[in-house]
Amino acid sequence: MKKILLVGKNGQVGWELQRTLAPLGHVIARDSRELDLSVPDAIRDAMRDIRPDLVVNAAAYTAVDKAESEPGLAWAINGDAPGILAEEAKRLNALLVHYSTDYVFDGTQPGAYTEQDTPKPQSVYGQSKLAGEQAVQASGCAHLILRTSWVYGGRGKNFLLTMLRLAREKEELSVVDDQIGAPTWSRLIAETTAQILAQRQSSSFRDGLYHLTAAGETSWHGFAQAIFAAARLERLPRLRPIPSSEYPLPAPRPKNSVLANDKLLQNFGLAMPHWQQGLSLCLEGMA
Repeated sequence: MKKILLVGKNGQVGWELQRTLAPLGHVIARDSRELDLSVPDAIRDAMRDIRPDLVVNAAAYTAVDKAESEPGLAWAINGDAPGILAEEAKRLNALLVHYSTDYVFDGTQPGAYTEQDTPKPQSVYGQSKLAGEQAVQASGCAHLILRTSWVYGGRGKNFLLTMLRLAREKEELSVVDDQIGAPTWSRLIAETTAQILAQRQSSSFRDGLYHLTAAGETSWHGFAQAIFAAARLERLPRLRPIPSSEYPLPAPRPKNSVLANDKLLQNFGLAMPHWQQGLSLCLEGMA
C-alpha cells in the first residue's frame, strides 16, 4: 500500500484531504507541532524516516498581513520548505503535491489568469508562495502545483465563518466590492486533488502547474450577499459595498484573482462546479 505523507493536516484543505486521500494509500498526517516546516532538518528527517511514495503539502504560512512584519517565517514555510520537500521527494522518486495561490499575480490583468501568465506578486505572502513554486519546479521532482483562491470551509479562519459571526454581532457590514475572484470550498480542492491523483497511473497523466478553483466569479461583497441569502439567517445585517481604499490593509490584495481552469479540464477531464454550488453544499453540511 502506498505511503502518503500529508503535511498540514489541521488546515482547511488538509482536514478534508485526510478523508479524500484515504482510498489512495496509507495516509500519515502531520500538523505543525509534529512537523515544523520552518526547521529544514525536521523536514529532511521526516521524509527520510517515512519514505513516502506521495507527499501532499497542504501547509502554509497564510497570515497575509502579518507576513509583512515577519517575512522571515513566511519565507521559511512558504518558500524554503517546499523546495526541501521537493528535493527529498526527488531522492525518493515520490510525487509532490503543493498548493499555491492567486496572490502570485498582481491582479491588474483583465480576464482570468492562465498558467502561462507571468506572476507578479505584490505582497510578502505572494512573493514567498511564488518562491515555493519555483523551488519545487527547480528541484526536478515529479510534482503537481495547484493554485487556488479565496478558500473557505466549515472550520478554520476564513471569510465565510467571519461573515456568519459578524452577522450575529453587527447591524451593518462594509465589504469590499472592487476585488473579484472565485470562492473555492476546501472540500472541492481536496476531492479534486484525489481525482487527479487517481489518474496517476494513466499514460496520459501530466504533472506540472495547474489552476484549481471553483467556476464563476464574484466580489467579496457579492460573496457576502450569497452567504447571507443561502444561510437563511434570522436577522440579516445591512451590507454596504466599499472600495479597497476604504479598507486599507498592510498587504495589498489582487483586484482580479480569477484563475482559468481550462488546463485542468483538458488534461484530467475535470470541470469545476460554480462557486455558488460549493457554497450551498458547504452550508448544508454545516447545518
